[in-house]
Amino acid sequence: MTTSNVIAFQGLPGAYSDLSCRTVFPEMTTLPCATFEDAFAAVREGRAALAMIPVENSIAGRVADNHHLLPEGGLHIIGEHFQRVNHQLLAPKGATLAGLKTVRSHIQALSQCRNMTRELGLTAISHADTAGAAAEIAKLGDPQHAAIASSLAADIYGLDILKGGIEDAEHNTTRFLILSRDPKTPPLPAEGTGAKIITTFVFRVRSVPAALYKALGGFATNGINMTKLESYMVGGHFTQTQFYADVEGHPEERSLRLALEELTFFARAGEVKILGVYPANPFRYQESQRIGED
Repeated sequence: MTTSNVIAFQGLPGAYSDLSCRTVFPEMTTLPCATFEDAFAAVREGRAALAMIPVENSIAGRVADNHHLLPEGGLHIIGEHFQRVNHQLLAPKGATLAGLKTVRSHIQALSQCRNMTRELGLTAISHADTAGAAAEIAKLGDPQHAAIASSLAADIYGLDILKGGIEDAEHNTTRFLILSRDPKTPPLPAEGTGAKIITTFVFRVRSVPAALYKALGGFATNGINMTKLESYMVGGHFTQTQFYADVEGHPEERSLRLALEELTFFARAGEVKILGVYPANPFRYQESQRIGED
């Protein structure tokens, strides 16, 4: 195995991040990391070629840790992946639904499967992560205790799937970013192909009235679609806010180039940083069509 064939993720084997890595890069070997910081470090230090990092979920919202890590992590976004989260109820061999008393998983997974937990009358026990809960249930070997995790976790830890697709919401999907040491900027799409490019960047505005309004004006006047804009505190100061943005477009396109130039007039010096330029995953537009958006 060479590091060029390794992709890092946060969590234990069988985590949804592990499943996402295997889905997008089936030819690569996955590298479990204890923390998101460790996954970033694995790529920076050459122990992995790529990292797969979750940034938002359609139910739970953004993964705040990674919005803080991305600007300073020293890596570049080269792609995105949308992973449908299909929760499974896992238990040791021979367990039955009627015999279960508790279910363990990450707090978000538990909250996403409340209907099933209530229906079966189970006591929910929070765990650090879904795959870790599955590993613990396998170690216990007690048919009264179950875990909520992925089908991959069931295979890895030798557990039975007592009930599949137990999430309350059918749209439960996590967006992942694919990170690399070096940027991999795609060329400008040829006209008429319909291919779209996403540019992700962070910025901080100067402390003047209407600074954010003025900073974003260039995107409106140049017809740039901003698909995400989030703010978060930096440095522990309530008056210092950093903004994270996704826009449709390539920095070499005249319209986005002009919008970014205008942004620099109102942003703090040196505080506009492009984190990645990468192909838009078709899922984002298929989802818009499904729910009838323009």
